Amino acid sequence: MRVLVLGAGLQGSAAAYDLARSQGVADVLVADRDDSLLAAAVRLAGPACRSRRVDLAAAAALPPLLADADACFSALPYFMNEPVAAACAGAGVHYVDLGGNTEITRRILALDAEARASGASLVPDCGLAPGLAQTVVMAAIEDFATVDAVRIRVGGLPQAPRPPLDYALFFSIHGLINEYMGEAVVLRGGRVATVPTLTEVEAIRFPEPVGDCEAFTTLGGTSTLPWSLAGRARELDYKTVRYPGHAAKIRLLKDLGFLDETPVDLAGARVSPRDLTGRLLERVLAEDGVRDLVVFRVEAEGTLDGRRRRRRFEMIDRYDEATGLSAMRRGTAFPASVVLQMLARGEGAGPGAHPLETAVPARPCLAALAERGLVLTEILADL
Repeated sequence: MRVLVLGAGLQGSAAAYDLARSQGVADVLVADRDDSLLAAAVRLAGPACRSRRVDLAAAAALPPLLADADACFSALPYFMNEPVAAACAGAGVHYVDLGGNTEITRRILALDAEARASGASLVPDCGLAPGLAQTVVMAAIEDFATVDAVRIRVGGLPQAPRPPLDYALFFSIHGLINEYMGEAVVLRGGRVATVPTLTEVEAIRFPEPVGDCEAFTTLGGTSTLPWSLAGRARELDYKTVRYPGHAAKIRLLKDLGFLDETPVDLAGARVSPRDLTGRLLERVLAEDGVRDLVVFRVEAEGTLDGRRRRRRFEMIDRYDEATGLSAMRRGTAFPASVVLQMLARGEGAGPGAHPLETAVPARPCLAALAERGLVLTEILADL
């Protein structure tokens, strides 16, 4: 299997690391325009990984790369994914991305006919949440006769929080700000509905040393699950986990217009508030050497064997001192790497464009992640 990784940043380099160590992967090529990122990715992944300096924003850059690939892992910003997926559909190359924007995901799923014709499998939204969250939900409800509620609570946190946001940047600033915008898609009474992001804040607690946190609605975490489970689950929502007080601070920035995209006049120049805010947040939040952790909890409640029961999957993963890989990099890149390899081995739904929840079997995917140290505990209890 020859795998092309697009983007050599935090997630692309982590994907290259996992792919280069996976049985059946003969070649890993990482493409990016940044020489320093490429060099760091190759150092991390080892001799099985090659690099190529390419401006991936150029339309002519992609076809030659895909000509030598069986599978493509897009670690690019979410707004670049649709043309890459379309190129993979045309070239017959299996494709996954880290997603995060449901509208773009739905446009990629609309490439189903082209992908079927070429023999490619396209599966967007394969990171942590969206991504692993969908896979775990399918495992949680697999044998329930009825599903009353599904709750997804996921977050990446610094192990040592520091004011003013008690947060650190573990992935693209574009993706982070995108999560705080728009409307979150949920199921209410079995029907697809939307709620504003940064609302419905709830207290939530995880085992020490994490302790008390908060969870609130954000964009994209449910991905396509509300449409896939409409009529099967009555209630479904996703909330991002942060340390207490974070949502109110981000909501203030949003209400004041600091996250708006429309440029404003400033000293004779047109400036996008979101671009400026993103640059300032990067300066404050992008710290070297920050040790992080990922908290992950999925709960499903419903009827099983004639009784009302709850199944919970939970994981707390921490920065890996041996490799220098953050928990967010492991928890985001490794699930997508596993899905891509399953697709390339023919262990998924076959050619076409598929939502993750129907693309690959859940339990084998979770078993592969456990081999990589991402272990979810499962508890089934009566209600």
